[in-house]
Amino acid sequence: MGERVPTHAFPLMVRVYKQVFPYVHKQLNLWRKKAEAIPNQELKAQAVASIKLKTFHCEGGGIYSLLAKENWREAVQFIVAYQTISDYLDNLCDRSTSMDPQDFRMLHHSMTDALNPSNELKDYYYYRDDKDDGGYLNSLVLTCQKVLRNAQDYHKAQSYTTQLGCLYNDLQVHKHVREEERIPRLKNWFEHYQKECPHLEWYEFSACTGSTLGIFCLVSYTLSGDMTDQLAERITCSYFPYMQGLHILLDYYIDQEEDAKEGDLNFCAYYEHEELMRERFVYFVEQTNRSIKSLPHPSFHEMIHEGLVGLYLADHKVKTINQAKGFVKSLLRASGKKATFFYFNTKMYNKLRAIQS
Repeated sequence: MGERVPTHAFPLMVRVYKQVFPYVHKQLNLWRKKAEAIPNQELKAQAVASIKLKTFHCEGGGIYSLLAKENWREAVQFIVAYQTISDYLDNLCDRSTSMDPQDFRMLHHSMTDALNPSNELKDYYYYRDDKDDGGYLNSLVLTCQKVLRNAQDYHKAQSYTTQLGCLYNDLQVHKHVREEERIPRLKNWFEHYQKECPHLEWYEFSACTGSTLGIFCLVSYTLSGDMTDQLAERITCSYFPYMQGLHILLDYYIDQEEDAKEGDLNFCAYYEHEELMRERFVYFVEQTNRSIKSLPHPSFHEMIHEGLVGLYLADHKVKTINQAKGFVKSLLRASGKKATFFYFNTKMYNKLRAIQS
């Protein structure tokens, strides 16, 4: 009997904790060992830190592997490798002495190549002094390419994954350049897409491009054997902009204190006041609810959406944010009862992990 996509919260959580998370951690341990063997000390430090501090990115993304049914392991392999590239490059760009957009663009060619199995590897470190990663980044790219090369009908989703990937790459270039150039570049970039996204502000559009969820959804459905041209388009339209935007706005929300200390760009800072930010987050929740109803397994996608809200709002960093209690209550109320279930479930899971570590 084949694997089924879970459509209720309890069976979903059972499979996530018993099946998905252990395999995600197994894959991450393999990449951690490769990261620890990187010859260049700066690249090694950023690679190890990205895995140690951002494990939950791979855990959350790994839930999409359940859409791949019998091929869920291959989906996890792709998701962990692709997300690890993303987190590693984010660290390199955030904590780098380089402010060269050419450098950031070249680094992120690896993410484009990871989505296109026929692409040849490049010298991704061409514009920076730190170069010798012992083949770490190449191995991550090749792992993604191998999974996609073996995925039947990936060509039906490829243009959409590449489209979302290119938007992600553009964001990473614009947001990491010199501080005085960031906002003008991001605003100018948004002008090219404003007609398509008339209900968004430039900083909200930027947030919508910063998520990998649409790509994980497309790849997982492809691995299930159910991909069609129509489904690929539907997934992309359902996840971009609102589902992806909600994801990244929540991520920025919990990182406000940390980003302020580090001097990093945080899109939540551009809301004029707390009440407006709360209203816009609720708007993103409502639009996400509407957009995912047209997908196969709508209950699964609703749980992902509600799980995102619960997962992020349960993060320990929320305690450092002013007026967080009212914000949390408003968002949980707008998201539904399952969001509250995931909120308390995540809090319990985090406490257990803290005890075990």
